[in-house]
Amino acid sequence: MASFDFYFDFGSPAAYLAYTQLPKLSAATGAQAQLMPMLLGGVFQATGNASPATVPAKGRYVFVDFKRFANSYGVPLNTNPHFPIITTTLMRMATGLQMQNDPQLTMFLDTVFKAIWVDAQNMNEPAVVAQVLAQAGLDAAALLALANAQTTKDQLKAVTVRAVERGVFGAPTFFVGDDMFWGQDRIEQVKAALLA
Repeated sequence: MASFDFYFDFGSPAAYLAYTQLPKLSAATGAQAQLMPMLLGGVFQATGNASPATVPAKGRYVFVDFKRFANSYGVPLNTNPHFPIITTTLMRMATGLQMQNDPQLTMFLDTVFKAIWVDAQNMNEPAVVAQVLAQAGLDAAALLALANAQTTKDQLKAVTVRAVERGVFGAPTFFVGDDMFWGQDRIEQVKAALLA
């Protein structure tokens, strides 16, 4: 079965928007997303890129733009007053679940993206994270232990380094074979490449 790589970080509203569209993309193309959790901060550092929020006028516009996309997709999107969210531990949790082929991975991703970009929770606070995960029926303590495992940390770092080597400079980034597509507004191009 065909597949495509999807590099993402929870801290990106664009990655959230793209994530909400993955099921439709898969349904339209028959291709499955290979999830590639990475650290956007590490990517920015390695590439000299920065969040649009660092340019106030651009930051304001970008969120208006994202809101338009959210409306066209029929999905909720809210500003998070606690932005930026330091996602290192959350991304390690996702990586750890993925490494174990844990069926709870999708529920975890859904839960964290919703907490940050719909419910505007302060996911910088460990107590809030624990509460959000517990409410979703996830074992917060087990996930934290997974996140703190050296093998998990090493894997997330390796995926992030590989992303930079492949030319990634932001999130979300898709790859169809060697062809790279950056931004949630490139989904139609990804779809066309998968159907070609």
